Amino acid sequence: MTLQELYSLIDGDYEQALRVLRMDKLLDKHIRKLTSNGVADKLLEAGQGMDPTQLFEAAHAMKGVCANLGLVRLSAAASEIAEEYRPGKPRRMTDAEVKEKLNSIADLYAKTAAGIRQYTEG
Repeated sequence: MTLQELYSLIDGDYEQALRVLRMDKLLDKHIRKLTSNGVADKLLEAGQGMDPTQLFEAAHAMKGVCANLGLVRLSAAASEIAEEYRPGKPRRMTDAEVKEKLNSIADLYAKTAAGIRQYTEG
């Protein structure tokens, strides 16, 4: 499987990732690390305790990592959580709505991680 095929499988934006990282070698290196860097785990763990500071920091980190890797849907979903908990901004979602969004992120991340594992094993 090529990087382009991986990005098609995981609904990512290969061209965006390439614009940021500039070469396939770096893109390959960083996409492989996504499943072990813990960024998604930190966000999902923060959701267990619903701590606003932890949710903001974890969501903000995930948003940036995913944006750099061209994982547009994951980045956008993490951005929604980050904006919900951005210091100084009023909340708009209920805790139940936040947990629903976190469940959606977990599902999307699982699909992405499965695609990356398929890519690295192939």
